Amino acid sequence: MPSNDARILLQAAVPTAAVGAVAAVVSGVVAGGKGAIGAVVATLVVILFMGLGLYVLQRTAKSLPHLFQAMGLLLYTAQILLLFVFVAAFKNTSLFNPKAFALTLVATTLVWIGAQARAHMKAKILYVEPDSSKGDKPEKSGHSS
Repeated sequence: MPSNDARILLQAAVPTAAVGAVAAVVSGVVAGGKGAIGAVVATLVVILFMGLGLYVLQRTAKSLPHLFQAMGLLLYTAQILLLFVFVAAFKNTSLFNPKAFALTLVATTLVWIGAQARAHMKAKILYVEPDSSKGDKPEKSGHSS
């Protein structure tokens, strides 16, 4: 993974994990041990889904740049739908507190999206690849007197 991609992943995952830790503590206080477990599971699900999505999106950008925007929209839509599926699947579970799970899932998803947007805005990513095969001398453009 190139350094820009790793940096963006790190800048999105760290705030998400921090919010997940805070949510685990708050859920543990409010809903007990099952609330803390639900918050931890939700945080791990968001980091896994969003991290894999970012990886797939970066691979698409490198190999199929003309599909990048469409792939991004499709990927984010699929991620949100999968997160809703997780909420629906674990709605009546007794493994952890479903409310703590759902609230943490929403909060960490919003934090991930915001942190990733901020990381992309602050990253200095070239949108034009410099061509090094032509050499360092610029071509003459204009008439010489």
